[in-house]
Amino acid sequence: MKHLASRLYLVLAIAAVRPVAAPAPEYSIQAIRYASSPGDSVADLVMGAPQDEKLDTVFAVWLIRGGGRNILFDSGFHREKWFKYFPVTDYLRPDEAVKLAGVKPDEITDVVISHAHWDHMGGIDLFPKATVWIQKDEFRYYTGEAWQAGGQNDGIDPEDATELVRLNTEERLRLVDGDNVEIFPGIRAYTGARHTYASQYLRVEGRPSFVLASDNCYLYRNIAEHKASATFSEADQPANIKNQERMIELAGSADRVVPGHDA
Repeated sequence: MKHLASRLYLVLAIAAVRPVAAPAPEYSIQAIRYASSPGDSVADLVMGAPQDEKLDTVFAVWLIRGGGRNILFDSGFHREKWFKYFPVTDYLRPDEAVKLAGVKPDEITDVVISHAHWDHMGGIDLFPKATVWIQKDEFRYYTGEAWQAGGQNDGIDPEDATELVRLNTEERLRLVDGDNVEIFPGIRAYTGARHTYASQYLRVEGRPSFVLASDNCYLYRNIAEHKASATFSEADQPANIKNQERMIELAGSADRVVPGHDA
């Protein structure tokens, strides 16, 4: 906050005053599981893992509360077509799951999207008063070039891309411009892991701090074995591993890096 100098101070004394940054709010973080997926291939999640190894994965969103905000990191999915391709179990629509945590859907103030895949961005229409945050390059790519010849749109729902455009015209979309950007006091967005064209992850400052990785790190095993998650291209796998190391540094400990699909 800005200091107010007394009118009696000398000019030199006033010049010596420096603003002191306001402390970050105390945040709580709650993982909200809204579905499970039994028998997934580990090799699809941990690059280089044995092809015959299976595990049960979880689908979750993360509720961050503090500073007068109810922030959701990722939004889940709800459109019927995706259930045909991914027969999840124990499904509860994300807005209903958030209610169980004591927050009504219209009380969600912000939704931060890690990346544009259907199971992370597919619920942005469920939170009618939220401002949605996404990387600027992610928005530009998946509302434009991804749908042109040679573009990559695997795992992207065209309805989600259309919803992003609608939110933008309604002034409910905020574009995060690059790496190490503070989007709320004490919450920063980081890029470089390249799960999608311009995916992002969050560091939530606290005692202790946590990193919410989303699919930039699928499982705890990715970190333990120093193996990449699925990336936008094979060429991005070294950057993904490097960013997992960065996540550990930002969190202060590997056990405070929260993967996207682990129990």
